[in-house]
Amino acid sequence: MKTLDVHIVYKEEPESQNLSQNSCSSEVPPTYSPLKPRNYQLELALPAQKGKNTIICAPTGCGKTFVSLLICEHHLKKFPQGRKGKVVVFAVQVPLYEQQKSVFSEYFERFGYKVSGISGETADNISVEQIVENNDIIILTPQILVNSLKDGTIPSLSIFTLMIFDECHNTNKHHPYNMIMFHYLDQKLGGSSDSLPQVIGLTASVGVGDAKNTAEATEYICKLCASLDTAVVTTVRDNLEELEEVVYKPQKFFRKVESRTTDRFKRIISQLMAETEALAKSIFEELGTVTLENLSRIQNRNFGTQKYEQWIIAVQKACMVFQMPDKEEESRICKALFLYTSHLRKYNDALIINEDARMKDALNYLKNFFKNVRAAGFDAIEQDLTQRFEEKLLELEGISMDPSNENAKLKDLCFILQEEYHLNPETRTILFVKTRALVDALKNWIEENPKLSFLKPGILTGRGRTNQTMGMTLPAQKCALDAFRTNRDSKILIATSVADEGIDIAQCNLVILYEYVGNVIKMIQTRGRGRARGSKCFLLTSNADVIEKEKLNICQKMMNESISRLQGWNEAVFKEKIRQIQIQEKLIRDSQGKVKPVVDKKNKKLLCGKCKTFACYTADIRVVEECHFTVVRDAFRECFVTKLHPRPKKFGSFDKKAKIFCARKDCLHDWGIHMKYKTFEIPVIKIESFVVEDVATGAQTLYAKWKDFNFEKIPFDAAEMSPWAQDLNLQGVDGLE
Repeated sequence: MKTLDVHIVYKEEPESQNLSQNSCSSEVPPTYSPLKPRNYQLELALPAQKGKNTIICAPTGCGKTFVSLLICEHHLKKFPQGRKGKVVVFAVQVPLYEQQKSVFSEYFERFGYKVSGISGETADNISVEQIVENNDIIILTPQILVNSLKDGTIPSLSIFTLMIFDECHNTNKHHPYNMIMFHYLDQKLGGSSDSLPQVIGLTASVGVGDAKNTAEATEYICKLCASLDTAVVTTVRDNLEELEEVVYKPQKFFRKVESRTTDRFKRIISQLMAETEALAKSIFEELGTVTLENLSRIQNRNFGTQKYEQWIIAVQKACMVFQMPDKEEESRICKALFLYTSHLRKYNDALIINEDARMKDALNYLKNFFKNVRAAGFDAIEQDLTQRFEEKLLELEGISMDPSNENAKLKDLCFILQEEYHLNPETRTILFVKTRALVDALKNWIEENPKLSFLKPGILTGRGRTNQTMGMTLPAQKCALDAFRTNRDSKILIATSVADEGIDIAQCNLVILYEYVGNVIKMIQTRGRGRARGSKCFLLTSNADVIEKEKLNICQKMMNESISRLQGWNEAVFKEKIRQIQIQEKLIRDSQGKVKPVVDKKNKKLLCGKCKTFACYTADIRVVEECHFTVVRDAFRECFVTKLHPRPKKFGSFDKKAKIFCARKDCLHDWGIHMKYKTFEIPVIKIESFVVEDVATGAQTLYAKWKDFNFEKIPFDAAEMSPWAQDLNLQGVDGLE
């Protein structure tokens, strides 16, 4: 029997990417080889081919994508002459979208079917309506369809005859998958006469949520089935032996790694944090009205932990809306507290890096932070905090370069990599870590380690921005995946969770989870990345409880037992159970939908979130293309300074050119960006950079997102724009990043 070997190749279309450049292209020509389905794949496809809504739950590496091709082919061919099917395939992440688009195109274009796709990266330049109308198979990132249903571009899901949800375990809460299915279920329960598409879900693990026992796990899976309107969960039962021959279960190894017994770096940074906390506390003692501890309910916090980060974020938010009768004093106090809490957060970040990587990497993180501090406002408080750090810098550098302070965890990781590559020099490894900062740190460690530098590490991280680092661009992600697949010199890929969501990385025979733990879905997926025969999976953690839990494998056993129980139910009973859940969920949804937020038409002030300087009124704000917020008041131009953007980009009608900062020289807080929109140069502000003050009451509020701020949103009108908006002089602010 032939082995399943789907070749994935990215193809760049001239206008398909909304990016300034294509940083990496594959030299491998697109290939397609007809494949004979295995018996277990036919078993997985059968209920769907009978027209049933189905969740297909099967191991990573068994060829679920190929199963979806079989289902899709059967579906399209069943229509009589004169009628046509229309399939939409959803992928949760852009790299996975690119992969699916390539596979479906290669498979179906030989049959004469038209395949196209749209992701968030390409949506600005493409008509969703035309793509859907003119193609038989459409690959989408789900938010595209959510937006199109909302604005009426796609009037109804009835336009499709089949919907395939890859990584369907995401269909919960406010995920775009669930938003799509809300439309589906509203149409179903609303008694519409329009036909609804068949629904297929694909996943390596349906998960168990927070279930503590099999009954709770069964209920959790029932809710997922209700969300996807399916009363069938398909797993391999009749052809298990064949499945086990194909899907190589990696050997599992659990290794308890030790943290440093003595950590002078942590002791020094903790002392600096204690001093910074004391400075913040002294301000509250001076005020005599509130204490630092009273600003957050989070207790038992320790330096260098996620709990401390949660605490400091909560404290910083509370400090930003702290008010006093004397507004100048309020500005001084709030700015001081903003600086202290920002420094505490960065110190905490460095301790987290130090725990899992080298002291050197943690120190470099802090040195880069203080470099940026010097280049920004650098007032008396920042000068004092910088001096305190620099007084310890020589000692910290000495400690970080001392071989006796090497991280014991890294010694273990180095030993495992050396052993595995000694046994098999052709080993291909994926190393999973928690954060992007750790990805960069471990990449530097491998490159600078003479024993490991031959691995030539690549990296793969998500695209969003975090507190610590910028994400990878789409071209960089694609380049990293292509390089790892085709370049035999790169033997290891260091990745965050972006690589555990179904991206095909074949022939990987070593998976290392480095202090990387999560729910049952994540564990099954990451282990499943090891697809080659004789593959191994190592879990390295300093937490003995995690190892014991993984050895017992309780969650996975609960999930498997729950699925078996559901498969034993009478299908009519299962369908009724699903229907009752759907009715109940719709009642909740409808009741929540009736409570619409009241638009607050009162004028409010936006103050700088760092120094409380007045920026503008809400009456000055205009909404550009429903999602960008600009200020049309002429005087606003004097409130900010600009610096050319380090990553300029064009998308749609926009050209991102510069960053904008508070004009106060001792502040320079990041307020957003400056863009060219059509013929206008406009500032685009981000609400999280501001404090909103009610003009009448003086009450102050923070908003993380514009959608949470229910003020009267006035659409942008070109007639309001003054001449200066067509000729902005970008004033540089040297040194800022």
